[in-house]
Amino acid sequence: MDRYGMQNQIACIRSLFDQGYLDEQFIQLEELQDDANPNFVQEIVTLFYTDSTRLIQNIELTLNSRPINFSKLDDYMHQFKGSSSSIGAKKVTSECAVFRQYCAAGNAEAYIKQEHAILRKKLEFYFQMMGQAAVAQTT
Repeated sequence: MDRYGMQNQIACIRSLFDQGYLDEQFIQLEELQDDANPNFVQEIVTLFYTDSTRLIQNIELTLNSRPINFSKLDDYMHQFKGSSSSIGAKKVTSECAVFRQYCAAGNAEAYIKQEHAILRKKLEFYFQMMGQAAVAQTT
């Protein structure tokens, strides 16, 4: 694929912002990336997924325990919301905030895992396209 085609694909991927999946925090992370650390954003997102996978497991365990410890669940959701916010995962951050309201009300409705998986898939595609664009620029 030529450079113009890659730029178009990257522009399409940027629609993640338009769709509400990412916010300006993600752009700020991209601005920290430079020649000395060309994979900075991908490394940060990988760390996020490592940490958030652990948090989701803890959330699931807490949801499956009886009685559900809503205080503990809220603590996990607070951590997840902070991690999501730090990478600019706007939609996941928003969903965490809503879920925390469910925790405060003592309601065990869980849908955060789905938003997490959707964002992961979209960001993996984004990084794949960025990698292909980088290769195209060097050829």
